[in-house]
Parts: sequence; structure tokens; C-alpha cells
Amino acid sequence: MEQQLTLRIGLRDSATFANFFPGDNAASLHLLQQGTEPFVYLWGGPGSGRSHLLQAACHAEAARGGAPAYLPFADLPPGGVELLEGLEQMSLVCLDDLQAVAGDGAWEEELFHLYNRVRDAGGRLLAAADASPAALPVTLPDLRSRLAWGPVFQLQSLDDAGRLAALQLRAQARGMELGEEVGAYLLRRCPRDMHALFELLERLDQASLAAQRRLTIPFVRELIS
Repeated sequence: MEQQLTLRIGLRDSATFANFFPGDNAASLHLLQQGTEPFVYLWGGPGSGRSHLLQAACHAEAARGGAPAYLPFADLPPGGVELLEGLEQMSLVCLDDLQAVAGDGAWEEELFHLYNRVRDAGGRLLAAADASPAALPVTLPDLRSRLAWGPVFQLQSLDDAGRLAALQLRAQARGMELGEEVGAYLLRRCPRDMHALFELLERLDQASLAAQRRLTIPFVRELIS
């Protein structure tokens, strides 16, 4: 139980399937919501939603009474391959940012064995990276084949209409009203990266609550100027 709690510390409360605006990624969202495919690989650029979907899968698995594990390799300290030991006991293993350990012989060897152990235990494993299995700089051929064992999805980044819809969906979940004019203003004046936009939305929510003011363009202009 202690290991399970440790491996779920990095989950964001807001990273749920209900909070994910799919855009052109409806097929991958639907498959992950079903929660039956034993192996899935997601890849896409920054802000494409791959971390959100892995964390959402963990939340959904926990809600079903399962035991999920989430490992973001980009945030792990050097070494530490022992973190993979025993993960086959979890009902769902989510491995994020595989590109951070690709090319590291020790990690690749342990990941290869983890795939085999998860298969033998009848569990599920979801992996995500910034490149496809074929393009990821993996040096162990057997691991590359394991990465493509199940469905492979390239996550498409949202266009501006999708970014606005995603912001409005996240605002609604926070109990905020984000009008189209205000949302369009944010997209014109702020970075288009969804992580940055969601962080800004959280700041705006806190500021509007503190000031007891609605989100209007003049109010937003004051905060981001």
C-alpha cells in the first residue's frame, strides 16, 4: 500500500477523462476510458495531452477499486531502476516520458522485463513519449517490439478552436464562466501551450475569487499585463 500511494503522488486532481477535451483524439480517449486494452502507447508533442490521459487512466482505475501506478520518467532522479520492481502487482502501470530513459541500457533492460511481467500477471500497461516506438532512440530491439505490442496513437495538438473549448471545459469544472471573447483574448496574448494556459486559468480563478470579480477582458488585462 505504501508503494501504491508513493507511485500516485504525482497525479493531478484535474487530470480526469471528464476534463479532457479530445479534439481529434477521440479514438484514443474512448479506448482508454474502456480500460480493457492490456497495452497502449501514446505519443505526441508537448501539450498534446499524453500525461493528462495517463493520469486520467490512473484516476479511473483507482475509482474502479484497482491499484494504479504512475511513473513520470522526466521527473525521476538519475538511476532508480529499482522503482520498476514489483510493479506487475499493480492492476495498471502508466509510464510517462519514456524518452527520458530511452538509450539508457539499465532502464531499457528493466522496462523490457516489466512488459513481460505485466503480461504474465494479466495487468495493463500504458506508455507515453514524445516520439513513436519506431522513432524513439531505444537501443534494445526487444524493448522496441514491446512498446508496439498494443494500439499506438499519435495525439494531435489542438487548434485554436480546440484550445478555447478545452479552456472553457476546464473553467466549467472549476465553477468559472469563461466567455468566448475572454478566452479568445487569452489565446491572442498568452502562450498557446495548454499547460501554461491551464496554469494561467488557475491563477485567474484565484484572483477573481479574491477580488469577487467576474472574468472580463479589462480584469484579465490587469492580471497579465
